[in-house]
Amino acid sequence: MKAAYLALLALAPAAAAYGHTVDSVGGYRVEIGWLNEPVVTGEANAVVLLVSPLDPGLDPEDQGFSGGIEGLRKTVRVQLVYKDHSVSLPLSAVPGSPGRYHAAVVPGAAGFYQANVLGDILGTPVSLSMHPPKVSDRSHIEFPPPPEPAGAPPEAPDPGIPAYAALAAGAAGAAMGAAALARSRRPAT
Repeated sequence: MKAAYLALLALAPAAAAYGHTVDSVGGYRVEIGWLNEPVVTGEANAVVLLVSPLDPGLDPEDQGFSGGIEGLRKTVRVQLVYKDHSVSLPLSAVPGSPGRYHAAVVPGAAGFYQANVLGDILGTPVSLSMHPPKVSDRSHIEFPPPPEPAGAPPEAPDPGIPAYAALAAGAAGAAMGAAALARSRRPAT
């Protein structure tokens, strides 16, 4: 049991970065992902941005985050896009972790988002479109299901055949009333 627990801990750092997307611009490696994974709607989260020097001998995906670039909070921003909605998110530097930034957000809809990294990294213009992992609807992890909101209208019962019979009877009554009204307006003979 203890060996299984230690093996799980050894894999945790790899699992934490599994959903991150890596790209490069100029001499810099740029990585994005979500702070809390799996990502679900309605939960506070953040886009994580990691910027470090690019090792020219390695593909960006093969290179780990190391030697992060500081001071980008004011020169780089993340624009989060979902379908026809977009928002520019300000970056916050993570204390004690140079080159690591967070852009706080609460994803409101399930689906795929696009994260545009825009601005300037130490004189290098940056305009990258990156795709963090899919946001899931939170209903699949909620237990027990949340109660109905107060004041929510109750679900209407299925009308079925009795409702159609009532509609037919009402229509027949209206027709008989209209016929009686028409007869009463005829001149007497």
